[in-house]
Amino acid sequence: MGFVQESRENQVKKKAEEGLRSIMKQKALKECDHYTAKYAECAMGRTISVVWQCRKQAKELNECLHQFTNDSVLEEMKKNYMLEQEKKNNNRI
Repeated sequence: MGFVQESRENQVKKKAEEGLRSIMKQKALKECDHYTAKYAECAMGRTISVVWQCRKQAKELNECLHQFTNDSVLEEMKKNYMLEQEKKNNNRI
C-alpha cells in the first residue's frame, strides 16, 4: 500500500470520527436539554456573576453531558460504525 493511499484511508477515518463526535455531541445536548434550560434560565440577565451564581446548574449540566460524551461512548459508536461499513462492503460483493 502506497503512502498516498494510506493517507487517504486515514483521512476518511478521521472524517468519520469527526462525524461520530458531532453526532455524539448532538445526542448529548438533546438528552441533557432539561439541564441546559435550567442553566440558561439561571444565566439570563447575568454577566460575570453567572460563574458563581449558576455553579450548581453548570455542574449538573456538565455531569449530564459527560455521560453521553466520553471515550467509551465514542468507542462504542466507532465499533458500530465499523460494523455498518463492513456490512455495506459485504453487500456489495
